[in-house]
Amino acid sequence: MLTGDGWITFAVIVGMVVVMAANLAGPDLVLIAGVTVLLLAGIIEPAEAFTGFSNPAVITIAALFVVAAGVKETGGLDLAGRVVLGRPRSLAGGQLRMMFPVAALSAFLNNTPVVAMFVPLVTGWARRCHFSVSLMLLPLSYASILGGTCTLIGTSTNLVVAGLAKEWDPSVEFGIFDIAVLGIPALAIGVLFIVVTSQWLLKDRQGALNELGKAREYTIAMRVEKGSPVIGESIEEAGLRSLRGVYLYEIERAGRVLAAVPPTTVLRESDRLHFTGVVDSVVDLRKQRIVPDTDQVDKITARRDRMLVEAVIGAHSSLAGQTVRQSRFRTIYDAAILAVHRQGVRVTETKVGDIRLQPGDVLLIESHPEFAQARQRDPNFALIAEVEDSAPPRHDRAWIAAVVLFLMVLVNATDAMNLMTASLSAAGLMLLTRCLTGEQARRSVDWTVLIAIAAAFGIAIALQKSGAAEVIASRIIDFAAPFGSVGVLVALYTITAVLAGLVTTKASAAIMFPIAATAAQAQGIGLLPISYMTMIAAATAFSTPIGFQTNLMVYGPGGYKYTDFLRLGLPLQTLVGIVTVTIIAVAWL
Repeated sequence: MLTGDGWITFAVIVGMVVVMAANLAGPDLVLIAGVTVLLLAGIIEPAEAFTGFSNPAVITIAALFVVAAGVKETGGLDLAGRVVLGRPRSLAGGQLRMMFPVAALSAFLNNTPVVAMFVPLVTGWARRCHFSVSLMLLPLSYASILGGTCTLIGTSTNLVVAGLAKEWDPSVEFGIFDIAVLGIPALAIGVLFIVVTSQWLLKDRQGALNELGKAREYTIAMRVEKGSPVIGESIEEAGLRSLRGVYLYEIERAGRVLAAVPPTTVLRESDRLHFTGVVDSVVDLRKQRIVPDTDQVDKITARRDRMLVEAVIGAHSSLAGQTVRQSRFRTIYDAAILAVHRQGVRVTETKVGDIRLQPGDVLLIESHPEFAQARQRDPNFALIAEVEDSAPPRHDRAWIAAVVLFLMVLVNATDAMNLMTASLSAAGLMLLTRCLTGEQARRSVDWTVLIAIAAAFGIAIALQKSGAAEVIASRIIDFAAPFGSVGVLVALYTITAVLAGLVTTKASAAIMFPIAATAAQAQGIGLLPISYMTMIAAATAFSTPIGFQTNLMVYGPGGYKYTDFLRLGLPLQTLVGIVTVTIIAVAWL
């Protein structure tokens, strides 16, 4: 029977689920609000409410964000993708080539940066291979989720459950690869299911990326940098003929202009490539070590930490009426104008320095990272905005980032160092070896995720302390008792999975773990198997776009509808659940 504290806790949980399911507020705000109500009600003490902020799992997740950013900023993910994707002959072959590398990377890196890097990569690759983008991007998200179930560090949901379990029983230990006994079968069966059924269950849809042509377009010259992966490849092989939102219309080589170049033209170092397209495409080109090349950019100071910025010329700007060269823009701002967009028309002067600026012109600028903030009040500009993710990758340090990641996994797998210490050391090495800057490290940490996870520990303590977890667990056991321990596992798995789709994976794990642990204890099921089951059930939120962040990331680019996630994701989620419960029943019960 629920006590007064139990009813309050239960009401808070239900309220949080309703608010998150209706998408009225973010999980971090909802969970903090829930903890605050429980604190005001006297159900938990201040130290208990915020114990999550000192939990090793939360600190580990923060460090892993930095480690993943180090791999991303050095171009390691992009390089890995280009090496393994190739040119498959069939849709099934293409999906397999794409999903296994993504799953492998997601087993050791946070899913979000992996998917963020692969979305433009897979989009361009799919079009070059004449595959439907919508038949690739949802499998991309699902592969990252499945890969994350194969190791303890594959997804922050696993670390949340591990942290909660450690609070429940300090003697319990989780090895980095222990969950693979459930994760690898789920990955294998999940990938097989996607390859066999996706072409019938998913429709060929037109994604948001097709709208890029309506965005601001620039005409820009780029140069093939020394060491670029496109050197020696034809235009078609390098993917420059089918890039999203950009068109290569001319190549300048050794003083000669090659107009209307055929796709078989082989690229050489120092080739000057003339593109017309949107700014996002320029960012994609920089990741292939094809860099801006104008009469301005060659003269600016060290470009190691430079990024792209868009700025609008103000109505009374002193720059108006002058050519770019006359304005001494490079000298005054230590920044280079790469291209100009003027009221829906691309400005196409051969040299950027010859363009005469007008009020309302949108400038595409390469600058130092502080430019946008430092010039917000500059009367010459009406508006300044950074181009997201436009810093050029530090390719020369990609091997360092890979070694650091490998060592982090190795020292933890061999028990030479605990996961928190290993991840903090790896994050420190990423900074010391300049795989990323301090500012990039700060930006890489998703504070909303950390706040949500830390607050979740307070919710879990309230569920346990108020007796609500015990009462809810007993109701689940009563309902599933006729079916034995397997029935209890199925009931717990189903509720956790449904919650994950309605709220988020981490919130579902935090709410359900104390309930699942209490029910397991009553049934004589060990804490380890019930923890692993909760990890898999909470993390594999395939059936809704809101359950897992990577699903939202592919939602727009793939042009998906909500029903697409139900058609492919719901049977996949059911299949993974059957596999997980079966293995637990055979191995642990």
